[in-house]
Amino acid sequence: MSKNKEIQAQTLKIPKMILITAKLLEVISSKLVTKFVAKLFTTPIKHKIPKREFQMDKESVQESVFVSSINKEIVVYHYGKSDKKILLVHGWSGRGTQLVKIADELVNLGYSTISFDAPAHGKSKGNSSIMIEFIASILELEKQFGSFEFAIGHSLGGMSILNAIRENLKVKKAVIIGNGDIIQDIIDDFILKLKLKSEIGIKLRDYFEGKYKVKMDYYSASNAAKEVSIPVLIIHDENDEDVNVKASYNIKENLNISELMITKNLGHRKILGNTEVIKRIVEYIKQ
Repeated sequence: MSKNKEIQAQTLKIPKMILITAKLLEVISSKLVTKFVAKLFTTPIKHKIPKREFQMDKESVQESVFVSSINKEIVVYHYGKSDKKILLVHGWSGRGTQLVKIADELVNLGYSTISFDAPAHGKSKGNSSIMIEFIASILELEKQFGSFEFAIGHSLGGMSILNAIRENLKVKKAVIIGNGDIIQDIIDDFILKLKLKSEIGIKLRDYFEGKYKVKMDYYSASNAAKEVSIPVLIIHDENDEDVNVKASYNIKENLNISELMITKNLGHRKILGNTEVIKRIVEYIKQ
């Protein structure tokens, strides 16, 4: 299999029946299709834990933590024995053990990691979630377990970390991998994958703003970055089919102190297990 086909195989495909349903609802009613798309947008796919994550799943101490601000419980993973803690945050449809290769190196370095299954992800209960709940979960973990040395996040997890730092999460440095940026771009890309008219993206944004009483652009990573004063390492693959690398360039322009690592032919998920990527993260933390 060629590199490009391997990378494309990592992307999440939308089932044909969902595409047909969305198209049909679009013809019937813009209100109906907006509600349908909103449900799809906030419903993660739960994947089975792959073998490479078995050890972390087995060896970590797991507990349920109630996040009062969103009235939901999340499953938390404590990995390693050190009092020096690093927060790991998975992306959309991910799990608390997804950054296992990175976690193993951090434990070897003398740290422990705390990660979690966001609402409706992994072992956490529920059927729907949104980035607001990722941010709330991060802030709750800091409140319950004390401050973290560093924070590392993948994709939506990286966006959530930047937003949490803006909301006073205290860490010395952050690492964000395959990070998204502009919320409207993310919505528009989702609408494009569903093969719907572009105006449905505007209606979806308006729907969320009405529901959560906040402008969605507030959560764009580059907006949050303007209020982040700590150093941030940005890592992104130029062949990422899920999140365009331009997002990371834009985030870098808005950060106060940052470094950028661009990889090739790793895509959106394989980047998490790449030896050179992990080596760079370790070096960044040790600096």
